[in-house]
Amino acid sequence: MSEIVHRVIETNGIRMHIAEAGEGPLVLLCHGFPESWYSWRHQLKALAEAGFRAVAPDMRGYGQTGAPAEIEKYTLFHLVGDMTGLLDTLGAETAVIAGHDWGAPVAWHAAQLRPDRFRAVIGLSVPFRPRGSSRPTSVMPQTDQALFYQLYFQAPGVAEAELERDVDLTVRAMLYGASGEGSRVRAPGDPVGMVPRKSGFLRGLTNPPPLPSWLTQADVDFYAAEFKRTGFGGGLNWYRNIDRNWELLAPFAGLRVVVPALYMIGDRDLVMYFPGMDRLLPNLLKFVPRLRETIILPGCGHWTQQERPVEVSAAMIDFVRGL
Repeated sequence: MSEIVHRVIETNGIRMHIAEAGEGPLVLLCHGFPESWYSWRHQLKALAEAGFRAVAPDMRGYGQTGAPAEIEKYTLFHLVGDMTGLLDTLGAETAVIAGHDWGAPVAWHAAQLRPDRFRAVIGLSVPFRPRGSSRPTSVMPQTDQALFYQLYFQAPGVAEAELERDVDLTVRAMLYGASGEGSRVRAPGDPVGMVPRKSGFLRGLTNPPPLPSWLTQADVDFYAAEFKRTGFGGGLNWYRNIDRNWELLAPFAGLRVVVPALYMIGDRDLVMYFPGMDRLLPNLLKFVPRLRETIILPGCGHWTQQERPVEVSAAMIDFVRGL
C-alpha cells in the first residue's frame, strides 16, 4: 500500500499544502467545492500503486493552503498559475492534470492555456465550457422567488453566514444532497440549483440519518474540521470571479483544448441538468477535439471520484497509460 505524504510548498506567491503518493509520471488532482485534497484519497493510492506520482493539493483558499483576503485573487489565471508553479516546485516539466467540480475548469484551462506543461486532461463532472458571448451572471436563471445558487454565492458574507452556522450539518447535507442517493431522477428542463430567496441554500437538503456506503462519519468529520477552521469564504470567492474570468479570458475565446482528454460524469449529477448542458455535452468534441472518451456512470451523483472510486481510478489509470 502506497503511503500518502503531506508537505507544504511555495507556488505562485502562496504556501500550498499537498498530499502525494507514488513515483513516476506526474498526475495532478484538483478538487472542487466544498472539498479538499481528501476528495482524491482513493485515487492517490490507486495511481501510486499503478506506477504514477499522484499529487493532490488543497487548492487556493482551502485547507492548509494560503487564502488571500482579496476576492480578485481567485481568478482562473491565479488558479492555473498555482498549478503551473506547482509543476516548477516539483521539478516536473509536464503533468497530466485532473479536476473535479471547480477543479475541472482549472484543469481544462490549464490544458487550454499551457498545453506545453499539461500534456493531457481529465475532467470530472464539469465539462470544458467555451467562453460565451454574454457575461455569465447575466444569463443565470432567477425569479421573484428563487435564484441560481451561483448568484446566491455572489454577495460576500451571505452564503458564509448560512454555511458556517452548523458546519457538520452543511457538510452532511451537501455531500448527501448532491450524491446519487440524494438526487432524484430529473427530466430535461427540470430546473436545478435554485435557491429560495427567503430560506437559503440548505433548504430542502437532507441530513441523512444513515450515510451512503461511500461516505463514512470519519470522512464527514475530516471535511467539517477543515471548514470549521477555515470557513467557506475562500471557496466561495471562486464563484465571485465568474464574471471576472469571462472578462480576462476574452483574448482566448475560441481557443480549443488540444491535448488528449477524458471526461466522466454521473447520470444523476445535477451538472447534467444545468442550462445549456443538453447542447454542450453532445458537442464537446468540437471544443476538445482529442477527447478520447465520455464516461457516464449510472446511479452516480456529483461526487464522482468519491462515489465511484474503483471505476474512476481504473478509467484514469487506463487513460494515462494509453497516452
